[in-house]
Amino acid sequence: MITQFTPWSSLLGGVLIGFSAIVLLILNGRIAGISGVLSRILLPAHCKSELPWELAFVVGLVAAPFIYSLAGGVLPALAISPNALLVGVAGLLVGFGSVLGGGCTSGHGVCGLSRLSKRSIIATLSFMTTGAVTVYLIRHVFGG
Repeated sequence: MITQFTPWSSLLGGVLIGFSAIVLLILNGRIAGISGVLSRILLPAHCKSELPWELAFVVGLVAAPFIYSLAGGVLPALAISPNALLVGVAGLLVGFGSVLGGGCTSGHGVCGLSRLSKRSIIATLSFMTTGAVTVYLIRHVFGG
C-alpha cells in the first residue's frame, strides 16, 4: 500500500489547525482537545455556559467534510472495518488512552507542544512512537 505525499495540502491543513487552536485559546481560554470537549459535553455536571461553543466545535468537525465536498473538494477513500466489535473495542481503547494520558493527540500534539508542556511532549513522543511501531509491525512483520 502506497500513501501519496501531499506537502502543500498537508501544510495548509496544519496551518489551519494551528490557527484555529490559537483563536480558540485567545477567545475562550480553552485548549482544542477533542476528547476533552466531548467528555465535557457528555458529562452530566457540565458547565452550561461552555456548551454552545463546544457543540459548535463538534458540529464543525462533523460538518467539515460535507462542506468541503459541496465546495468541490474530493474526499479521500476510507477503509473502515465492517467488524462492529473491532471498531467498538478500538474506540473504547482510544477513549481509555485519552483519559489515562490526560488528553488526546490534538490536545497534546497541537496545543501542548506549542506551549512546551513537558507532559504533552512525553505524551506525544509516546503515541507517535507507538503508532510508528504499530504501522511497522502490521505492514512489515504481519504482512497487512
